[in-house]
Amino acid sequence: METATRTVSSDAESLILVDADDQPIGKLSKANAHDGDGILHRAFSVFLFNEDGDLLLQRRSSGKRLWPGYWSNTCCSHPRVGESLEVATRRRLDDELNLTADLEHVYRFQYQANFKDLGAENELCHVFLGRCGDSISPNRSEISEIRFLPARDVAGELDRRPDDYTPWFKLEWKRLVEDYSNRLSAYADVT
Repeated sequence: METATRTVSSDAESLILVDADDQPIGKLSKANAHDGDGILHRAFSVFLFNEDGDLLLQRRSSGKRLWPGYWSNTCCSHPRVGESLEVATRRRLDDELNLTADLEHVYRFQYQANFKDLGAENELCHVFLGRCGDSISPNRSEISEIRFLPARDVAGELDRRPDDYTPWFKLEWKRLVEDYSNRLSAYADVT
């Protein structure tokens, strides 16, 4: 079952520009924040696991400007101006997957990645973990496909098919496994 296809964001919406300490320094349209090499802005990534410890992956819609059709972690987006990360993550899980989940903030990091000559991500990204059920209703304007992958198979999949996955997902998963395995183990077995 899928939710009605509905637009949940636009290139005109404002993103929160931040410094390296995640302090707000302004705002800029989503389109302009992703032009060229990108301008540093606040973002978040969510990793949800089912009761069996399988990670929910999404394939980004072909309509996305950056990394269309690439596989990625469960959900990733940007908080809106004046919106807390808690509210933003809940909103986006509902917008993209029609679900709710209790989330645990694990860490934040900064990265920059260019996508061809179409723009870039330049984000200070907050990473969250949580649990979900197996009944998911993706919004097809955001997500073309979903699947569950056993957590212990994620690293091998990323090694075998690195060009199929978004750069932030690869960076985040590596750091979760290497630096936060104790937190990750509450949701999944990665050994």
